Amino acid sequence: MIIGILTDWVRRSNKAERLWLLAKIEFKLRYYENKLGLLWALIKPLMDIAIYYIVFQTIMKQNVPAFASYLFIGLILWNFFVESTTGTVQILNTKKYLYEYSNMNKLEIYVSTLLSNTIGLFFNFIMFLIFYNFIERGTAFSTIHTLWILPLFINLYILSLASSLILSNIYVIAKDITQVWQVFCSFLFFLSPIFYKLDIFKARLPKFDYLNPIAGIIINARKATMEGTAPDFGLFVWDLGYAVILLLLGIFLLNKLGSKAAEKL
Repeated sequence: MIIGILTDWVRRSNKAERLWLLAKIEFKLRYYENKLGLLWALIKPLMDIAIYYIVFQTIMKQNVPAFASYLFIGLILWNFFVESTTGTVQILNTKKYLYEYSNMNKLEIYVSTLLSNTIGLFFNFIMFLIFYNFIERGTAFSTIHTLWILPLFINLYILSLASSLILSNIYVIAKDITQVWQVFCSFLFFLSPIFYKLDIFKARLPKFDYLNPIAGIIINARKATMEGTAPDFGLFVWDLGYAVILLLLGIFLLNKLGSKAAEKL
């Protein structure tokens, strides 16, 4: 069943062009109708950085080197995951017209929506590199190891896509999954090393970076972009394994529950 869905999707023509077109439309609808446009994609993490910087660096004295950049990279990765999952819980309902009145595969709708989020993430990541390398004082420049962000992002994208598939298909039979997921995201946020010093995080929650794939991705992203080292490969493989297993589960649910979405929603 799962192989059938993937094979059907791969065989369709003009996939990349159609996905990119849908992603651009989604992105423009999200930002270009606002007066500040694309700046909104940057304003949110900057506001979050200001709040957490005051709380954890000024008041609680975390004493993390380059703490603003430390927050910046953690928050943009976290925001991508949250926006990609919470924004797609009702996607089978809000975008029903796409799979009912066209030959579009449901999987393409998810992929294009996450691609639109990727555009915003790319913009934020460029801002992070500029801030870390040229604005924040007392920090080293990024190295060739920064390119490790590409496989780490692929890991994050697969994890986000998998979570989106699972949540949106559960929504078909249990609409209160939206509230449950919001609470779970708040719980997971404070159990991720977004603003905690890494050695404190590992000391208080030993091995939790292997149980929380978002934590592992953020840790490895900082290694690649700020420490100038290769990621922890054991942690990377573990996180990728989580993502692939959840993706297979999501596609299975799409085949079982998603086929009935039009009549139940």
